[in-house]
Amino acid sequence: MALIVDGKSIALDAKEASAEMSFISHAHSDHTRAAKASNVIASIETAELIKAKTGIEADVMQMPKSVQLLDAGHILGSKQFFIRSEELGLDITYTGDYQLQESAVANRIQLRHTDIAILDSTYPYPKIKFDPREEVTSALQKYVAEKLEHRIVLFGAYATGKAQELISIMNDVGIVPVVDREIAKLSAVYNKFGVGLDYCYRYGDEARFRESTRGTFAAITIMPRIDAVKESLSEKYRKRVLSGVATGFAKIFRFKTDVQFALSDHADFSQALQYIEDTGAKEVYTYGGSSELFARYLRNAGIRAGSFRHGSFGVAPVVANPIPKQKGIF
Repeated sequence: MALIVDGKSIALDAKEASAEMSFISHAHSDHTRAAKASNVIASIETAELIKAKTGIEADVMQMPKSVQLLDAGHILGSKQFFIRSEELGLDITYTGDYQLQESAVANRIQLRHTDIAILDSTYPYPKIKFDPREEVTSALQKYVAEKLEHRIVLFGAYATGKAQELISIMNDVGIVPVVDREIAKLSAVYNKFGVGLDYCYRYGDEARFRESTRGTFAAITIMPRIDAVKESLSEKYRKRVLSGVATGFAKIFRFKTDVQFALSDHADFSQALQYIEDTGAKEVYTYGGSSELFARYLRNAGIRAGSFRHGSFGVAPVVANPIPKQKGIF
């Protein structure tokens, strides 16, 4: 997906050979396809996380005067792309992944007036509403603290973002979780930027690891390994291991774990409406796998919205589901 503004092509979280610049909103792998491109626009935190994950050093360019990066509230270093087009006389904002609730490990979202908003469609359904973050966090802390008296508690999480938030949530009630290699490597980047996570990792921290795992303990591993790690811990320590996940998809799916918490780092439908209201966006375009469905629900809510899949967005976007009777620059 590319944004064409004032004659310049800017790839948005995508690999576009013809793009003059490539914006990477954050360090999740589905948004970093352009990491090897020249003239990358990204936060320094995102560049550091990409390097820690992949070894790739992104060629981060100096910011054009017409571009500003705004905090998105998603993970460390996540940004929105705000551009003021002199040619079109419009402000345009691309969110990448975002959320309005405050994360324990990411800067709170910055909201700025915009004429056009391009919104993520991860959670397009009006009936799905995330509970207040403090309520979910409190329930998770209570569960872990109670179960640790006699059991090991293991959470599966994305290595970047959710794992660090789980560490922070546990730290707040005095629990220092054991984490795996990948999570430890990325958590070190978070600490480099002042987040302040306390975790235990076997390699390089052997003495503390032995002390921490003498009895019951909490652990965090990457999602694909949760079943294997659960079995391994149970055999090694001869204790029952309770498994859990913390994700917004817990509002939609039942996971094969003992417990699940709907802790999301994305905006739900009500947050999307709030974003549109707070920014004053007159037109909204949705992107992602549920873009058409999301645009339809937004129109039902009285929002001027259209969706698109791929292509160049700007003076002549490739629109899959255009705003009805749209006239003007699009």
